[in-house]
Amino acid sequence: MTDKPVIVALDVESAEEARDLVRRIGPDVSIYKVGMELYCAAGMDYVRELLEQGKEVFLDLKFYDIAETVKRAVAQVARSGARFLTIHASGAVMRAALEGRGSSPLQLLAVTVLTSFDRKDLDELGYSCEVSELVSLLGRRAVECGVDGMVTSPLEVASLRALAGPEAILVTPGVRSAGAVKGDQKRVATPAEALRAGADYVVMGRQITRAVDPAAELARVLEEISAFA
Repeated sequence: MTDKPVIVALDVESAEEARDLVRRIGPDVSIYKVGMELYCAAGMDYVRELLEQGKEVFLDLKFYDIAETVKRAVAQVARSGARFLTIHASGAVMRAALEGRGSSPLQLLAVTVLTSFDRKDLDELGYSCEVSELVSLLGRRAVECGVDGMVTSPLEVASLRALAGPEAILVTPGVRSAGAVKGDQKRVATPAEALRAGADYVVMGRQITRAVDPAAELARVLEEISAFA
């Protein structure tokens, strides 16, 4: 576990809202997630703004396209200085992303199964296996391709740690403190449980960003982690 294991998700509508949150949260977060909503609103300009402030960026765009498009898009992200980029755990996508990243320090994280999915969702997609089986299959592909790590729910992080070994970077969304609202997440655990199971980082959004005092809520989460991790 790192000394600052919480990645805060800036799932907001504008750069102005994101700036306000970063200011209110303060220095105890070093990595912020920029996902599709904020990226569509503010793009790489805001990513660069965070980097200029000394923050690191987890760019959560889940690239999934033809190999040439992925390769060229990843090359653009690599030039930005972002630390993490998410891609789908498809062999062709991962290989193209690795080629596009080149010798840059950008770290590629393969998405396994979304934390908002359960067995019913897999049935609708035509998969007849359990969620854990699909996560393991995609995890093995990610390890074979040589990406830096994976994004997984806290319920599968222990099995992926055993599969991928100690060097893999495992990032876990779908974490909530006990009693917090789950929202649209289905496969969840507490931050401390996820970290104990083998996650390097946990991604947290609404519990912190929609709190009356985001910095105080973050401090409470960090205290919870230190007490039980």
